[in-house]
Amino acid sequence: MSDQLTFLFNIEYCTGCMACVVACQDQNDLKADSVNFRTVESFEKGPFPARVGCFSIACMHCGDAPCLMACPTGALSRHEENGVVDINRDLCIGCKSCALACPFGAPKFTRDGKMAKCDLCYVRVAHGLQPACVHTCTTGALQYGSLEELSKIKSRDAAMRILKASGLSENE
Repeated sequence: MSDQLTFLFNIEYCTGCMACVVACQDQNDLKADSVNFRTVESFEKGPFPARVGCFSIACMHCGDAPCLMACPTGALSRHEENGVVDINRDLCIGCKSCALACPFGAPKFTRDGKMAKCDLCYVRVAHGLQPACVHTCTTGALQYGSLEELSKIKSRDAAMRILKASGLSENE
């Protein structure tokens, strides 16, 4: 595998607008009353008066995806070129083992009795486009890329927060 692709979510930027959910539904032809591959949850943070925060979650295409091992038919597989975890619905028997194993609840049981999940907009990415949810995120809360690249971004951001909290600037 060359570059493991994944999502990066910055909770500080998410407004809970649900654009990522709608873009995912549109891209995957999901009806509003069916399953969603991406969800946005809100939560309260801090003491009264609490602020509301939002969290957008979908399949993280884990490097060590527990859903892969849980599937008894081999319906789940990883694309060698980019690490995307995908479901072959022809092999799926709808046993829900993958959903039970996934810490993010990514695989969803659909009306046709099979599982479905985010495929990181595999076709879009293969054509040089961003996943629909990332493309639509107006605040930049969602990004995607290689795990190595996104890890560097997170490390840099964490270092900047530490410097800011300590009163030091990046120029000192």
